[in-house]
Amino acid sequence: MILEFLLPQPGPQRQLRNFPAVVVHLMGWATVAWVVHAVLMARSDPLVATIVFLTLIMVVVFLSVGATSRSDPDEPSALDWSLATSSLLVGLYFAGTADSFIYRINLLDPLSRIEVLAGSLVVGLALEVTRRTVGPVLVLLCLVLILYNVFGHHLAPPFNHGVISYSDWLDLTVFTTDGLFGAPLRVATSYVFALIFFGLLFSRARGGEFFCDLAAMVAGRGKGGLAKVSVIASGLFGTVSGSPTSDVVTTGSITIPEMMRRGYPAKLAGAVEVAGSTGGGLLPPVMGSAAFLMAEITGISYVEIVVAAAVPALLYYGAVYFQLHLRAIKLDLPRLSPDELPGLVGTLRRGWPLLFPMLAITWLLLSGYTPALAGAGASVILLLVGIRMVGWSSWLRVLAEIPGEAVRRAAPVAGACAAAGLIVGGLTITGLAAKLSGMVLQFHGDSLLIALAASAVITLLLGMGMPVPSAYLLAAAVAGPVLAQLAIGELAGHLFLLYFAVMSAMTPPIAVAAFAAASIAGVRPFGIAGGAVRLAISAYVIPFLFVLLPGLLLRTTLQDSLVAVTISLCVVGLLAMAVEGYAAKPLLRWQQACCFIAAGLLLLVL
Repeated sequence: MILEFLLPQPGPQRQLRNFPAVVVHLMGWATVAWVVHAVLMARSDPLVATIVFLTLIMVVVFLSVGATSRSDPDEPSALDWSLATSSLLVGLYFAGTADSFIYRINLLDPLSRIEVLAGSLVVGLALEVTRRTVGPVLVLLCLVLILYNVFGHHLAPPFNHGVISYSDWLDLTVFTTDGLFGAPLRVATSYVFALIFFGLLFSRARGGEFFCDLAAMVAGRGKGGLAKVSVIASGLFGTVSGSPTSDVVTTGSITIPEMMRRGYPAKLAGAVEVAGSTGGGLLPPVMGSAAFLMAEITGISYVEIVVAAAVPALLYYGAVYFQLHLRAIKLDLPRLSPDELPGLVGTLRRGWPLLFPMLAITWLLLSGYTPALAGAGASVILLLVGIRMVGWSSWLRVLAEIPGEAVRRAAPVAGACAAAGLIVGGLTITGLAAKLSGMVLQFHGDSLLIALAASAVITLLLGMGMPVPSAYLLAAAVAGPVLAQLAIGELAGHLFLLYFAVMSAMTPPIAVAAFAAASIAGVRPFGIAGGAVRLAISAYVIPFLFVLLPGLLLRTTLQDSLVAVTISLCVVGLLAMAVEGYAAKPLLRWQQACCFIAAGLLLLVL
C-alpha cells in the first residue's frame, strides 16, 4: 500500500487521435531520423546522441501512457503536456551545452545552479518514464540507491562509503557517459532501436506468417503439431525481436487462439507460446539486443558470442521440442491434417522475398558490421520487400505508422536502460557491487555450483518485470564480479547471466511474457508461467552445463565438444522424461525419481 501510494502503477496505453497523435508520429519520425543521423551517417558525440534519443522517447511516453489508473485513456492531461514540454526543453538544453560538459573536469569544476536544476530535472523525468513504462519496482530500487549514494556514509561498516554530496553524485551520474547516459542507453539508442524497427517492418511484411508456414512444414505432421509449430515459429521470430513479450504478442495472437480452437487447454497453449518466445533472445544470429550489450561490456566480438551461443540455443529448443513431444503423446494432442500443412512450393512462392532481409542481417552481423548498420541495411531491403508482400497502398500506410509504433516499443527498453544506468553508476561510485560480490564469494566458499546458483538467483530476482537488456546489465554489475573470480572465463560467465536474464521473463511471480500470453488466452498468468517453466525446465540447467562443459561453447577440441553435447543431451533428455512422467510409456513415480537423480548425478560429477 505504501508503494502504491508513493509510486502508483502506470495508467493505460492511450490510443491517441488528432493533435496528440500527430505529435507522437512526428516524434517517431524525428527519432528515426536522429538514429540514422547519429549512428549511421555522422560521428556524433555519444552524450549528445543519447540525450536527444531519451528526450524524444520521454515526449512520446508522457503523451501516450497515463500517469495512473485514473488517467484519461484517450487524451493527455495538462500535467502530461507539461512533462512532455519539460522533456523537450531539458533535452534542448543538454544538447545545446554538451560541448561544455565534454571539456569540463568532473568533480573539480563545480556545477552551476542551472546545471544542478537541469540534472535533477532529467533524472526525475527519466524515473517517471521508467515508472510509466516498466513499473514502480525498478524506480524504487533507483531511489534506494540514490539515497544510499548520498547518505550511505552514515551507515556502519561494511556498507558505509566516503562522503558523496548530491552535487557530486549528480556530476558523476548525469554529466558523464557512465551513469544515466551510459552504455545501457547508448545501446538502446543504436542497437535496440534499429532492431526494433527492423522487427516491426518484418512483422508488418507478414514475416510472422512466413515463419509459421516454415515451422508447419517442419513440425506439423507429428502429434501436437500445432504446439510444435508455435515453438519453432516463436523462436525464429524471437531471434529478430529479442523481446519475449513482444514475441508473445506477435506470434501468440495467431498460435494461442488456434491451439485453443483445436482443443488445447488454454494454460498449455499460453505456456507453449511463452516457452518458445522466451528462448528467441538466446537464438543466433540476432539474439535480441542483450547480446550486443554483452559484446559492449566484455569486449568480446559479437561473432564469437554468436558461435558460442549456437549449441546451447539449439539444445534449449531441442529440449522444449522433445518435452512437448512427450506431452503430446501422453495427452494425445491432435496432428495437423494434410490439408492444413503448407507446401514447400506454395510457402516459398508467397514468402521467398522475406529470406533476403534475414540473410542480409545475418551476413552483415557475421561480417563484423555493427548491429545498427546491420539492422539499417536489412531494413532498407525490407522496405522494398514489403511492397511485394502487401502491396503499395497498404505498405505506405504501414510506413506512416511504424516510426511512432517503434518509439512506443522502444520506450520500455529505453526507460529501463536509463534506470539501469543510474543503478550501475550508483553501484560503481560507492563500490557496493564489489562488497556484494565479496559477500557472495564468502557465502559459497570453494563450491562452484553454489556460486553459480547464487548468481542465477540474483539474476532472476533482478530481472523480474524488466526488459531482458536491463536485467542482464544489472546482473553483470552485481553478479559479474562474482563469476569473474571463479576462473570459468568471461564469455561463459556473461552468457550464464544472459541466460537467466532471458529466463526471468517467464519466471514467476513477475513473468511478463506470461502476462502477455494470459491476455490472449484469457486465463490467469501464474498458471501459464508455471506451465512455461515446466516446459522449459532444461533452460535453467543448460547454463550450468556450458560452464562445467566448455566444449558446449565450441571453444575446445572437437572431441571435447562431442563429449559435452552427448552428456548435455543425456541430462536434458532425462530431465524431460522426469518432468513429463513419460518415455515410451507412462513412468511410475520411482522411475521419474530415478530420471531426476540420474540427471543430477551427471551434473554433480562434471
